[in-house]
Amino acid sequence: MADTRILTAGDSALLVEFGKEINPEINQRISAVVQILKEQHIEGLVDIIPAFCSLLINYDPRVIPYEEIKERMERLTKVDMKADNGKKKVFEIPVCYGGEYGPDLAHIAAHAGLSEEEVIQIHSCTDYLIYMLGFLPGFTYLGGLDERIHTPRLASPRIKINAGSVGIGGSQTGIYPVDSPGGWQLMGMTPVKTYDPDRETPILVEAGNYIRFVPVSEAE
Repeated sequence: MADTRILTAGDSALLVEFGKEINPEINQRISAVVQILKEQHIEGLVDIIPAFCSLLINYDPRVIPYEEIKERMERLTKVDMKADNGKKKVFEIPVCYGGEYGPDLAHIAAHAGLSEEEVIQIHSCTDYLIYMLGFLPGFTYLGGLDERIHTPRLASPRIKINAGSVGIGGSQTGIYPVDSPGGWQLMGMTPVKTYDPDRETPILVEAGNYIRFVPVSEAE
């Protein structure tokens, strides 16, 4: 399509830009291309890394030349396609909100002018599109957070946030997959490991999937 550009990214990668906006339609096109590339099992293709508006293709130039991979991508991006409709993959992530697991829930509620229960209801009633993974292994960049609960990041980031913490940072929400520093407002915690290096598939989700947060009690 006219807004798609294919650029070189070093001597063994291509960057395919699908536009300049962050929106579900562009993400759907990226997911469709990723899906087809995986199905084709192209020899010499090393890695496929989707982002908000682009796709990085790493390849081995000793196996597949630049001209061939560029031509393949040009053909793919000219096709009007969508990712598997009807196969929306939603991961339900249980979250224990508030208390010691969500020390900033009261602040999020006060900032929004809502009760804590209303914040939880708003946060858990949306299927969040995973636009991309990054920052940390398995860290999800999610779209769709209700504007009513957008909350600025902490003025002073915490030195350590526990793996499984669920928080809000500005207009985004997400899960910390490993222990790390961070500045997001913490509203709860999940026992689900979105990243486990000892698992056959270390990262639980993929870009193009969805996450739905499900409130649970501490006992649950």
